[in-house]
Amino acid sequence: MDTYAKAVAQLREAVTAALNKAIESGALPEAELPDFIIETPADTSHGDFATNAAMAGAKAFRMPPFRIAQAITANLDLEGTLFARVETAGPGFINFFLSEAFGGEVISEILADPEGYGSSDYGKGEKVMVEFVSANPTGPMHMGNARGGALGDCLAAVLDKAGYSAYREFYVNDAGNQIEKFAVSLEARYLQIYKGDEIEFPEDGYQGADITDLANDYSELHGDALLGVSTEERRKALVDYALPKNIRKMQEDMAAYKITYDKWFFESELHRSGAVRAVVDALTERGLTYESDGAVWYRNKELLTKKLLAEGRTQQYIDNLELKDDVLIRKNGNPTYFAADIAYHKNKFERGFETLIDVWGADHHGHVMRMKGAMDAIGCDGGRLTVVLMQLVNLVRDGKPVKMSKRTGKAIQLRDLLEEVPVDSARFLFNTREPNTQMDFDLDVAVKQDNQNPVYYVQYAHARICSIFKALAAEGITPRGCTPGELALLTAPEEKALISHLAVYGSEIISAAKDYDPTKITRYVTQLATLFHKFYNACRVKGVDEGLMQARLALCACVKAVIKNVLTMFNITCPDSM
Repeated sequence: MDTYAKAVAQLREAVTAALNKAIESGALPEAELPDFIIETPADTSHGDFATNAAMAGAKAFRMPPFRIAQAITANLDLEGTLFARVETAGPGFINFFLSEAFGGEVISEILADPEGYGSSDYGKGEKVMVEFVSANPTGPMHMGNARGGALGDCLAAVLDKAGYSAYREFYVNDAGNQIEKFAVSLEARYLQIYKGDEIEFPEDGYQGADITDLANDYSELHGDALLGVSTEERRKALVDYALPKNIRKMQEDMAAYKITYDKWFFESELHRSGAVRAVVDALTERGLTYESDGAVWYRNKELLTKKLLAEGRTQQYIDNLELKDDVLIRKNGNPTYFAADIAYHKNKFERGFETLIDVWGADHHGHVMRMKGAMDAIGCDGGRLTVVLMQLVNLVRDGKPVKMSKRTGKAIQLRDLLEEVPVDSARFLFNTREPNTQMDFDLDVAVKQDNQNPVYYVQYAHARICSIFKALAAEGITPRGCTPGELALLTAPEEKALISHLAVYGSEIISAAKDYDPTKITRYVTQLATLFHKFYNACRVKGVDEGLMQARLALCACVKAVIKNVLTMFNITCPDSM
């Protein structure tokens, strides 16, 4: 238990004991103890912690909150805790002020294990699958993949830090309709090389220049060898050449983006193993499918309606969802993407993952309920599947939208972004906004080496601390261990603000893991850098009493350690000089 959690636990125990003592003495009537919260006030001049126990107990005790607060504080014993005093305020808030020992404990805890600070066993080693990016291999990766990559990778890192066992996976859709369309598009571009405009390009084909490039590459290697073969053989040859090439590019792009997956899972494996057909058969055995127009359909509307009604939803709410049944097997006998997706998620559970997290684009929001319902229908727990929906990214330069690459003149791809923007900037900036908010990615800010660039701002705080230690070392001054009395000298508002922020790092990690939101940690470390710069400008390290200097050096070392802790966790460079 870290120092912050220890303080919260002490406070909860002390308030509970005070309530019981007040009941025993008759100051409060016999009643069930209220559920109450302990929180950190926005304005710390009102206290370091506060509780709503008095207001929460008003109904049970049938007394005004202020009188309950008086009864609690009169029976409160803070002896042996990290708290020095207590005050009541307003209609019944109870505010607590930390003792000088708190800061010393926080600093000692961080310096005892800088790399491990913030880690916990909150997740109890639960196996969590984080599947993210999973871009269609028929074309290059785009800005949505860039955002999803940073979010997914950093989310997995946060989960690991919070005591889960996170596993990163990329699902490659190398089967189904999109591959057929890929084949038809490649064939048309290949034939146009030799037959010109007499070959029409399919209306629903992939129009990207990458398709033309792949067809030209194949032609340069093999010439017109495919003109005299069957359509089936021609399409297969083109796909067999182009698909692995695209997948290698995707893997190279992810590596350049500092993302390492535990597994690249191929949809074709599910088809070859019979897992997709097995899922359809299992749903059929449960009476959850029917045939119509030569296709096999899944009773999605009926199942979700029952589920939503059981959850207390109104029929009007359900009608507004416009639920529909889903095709599992097309009339041509081929399984749909949805059927394969059910088989894939079932496969994840079968591999022993207790929680599944998918990072999807917001345009897939309608698919979330269907997939959760399908998991329930197939015998898995849909409640153990969470989908993080991610909004679109708008690229901006000079305050204006950017859609084309300066280098290629074509739509900007992930590869173009990484050639223009440092990887550290991209990974950090994509984690500055919650996934469910639309994001403007400012290309000008991303390449700046000044405080407007959030990652530079944080890295600079780390480098500035390193420079403090180097300058002092040049004068023969080295940090040493501090006594509790020396650490108690850190009483300036800027020092106390830094210590308080350092103390909550572990709880912020847990909060980010619970909410599947790593952006909380980028905001945390940015605020840490801000608080350090304020401290640096207000509190001299050199030229003060030796004991205070050493205490401030210890505080600087803690800030340096936590910044490095965060940046290392997110696989972002942490320079010693800039």
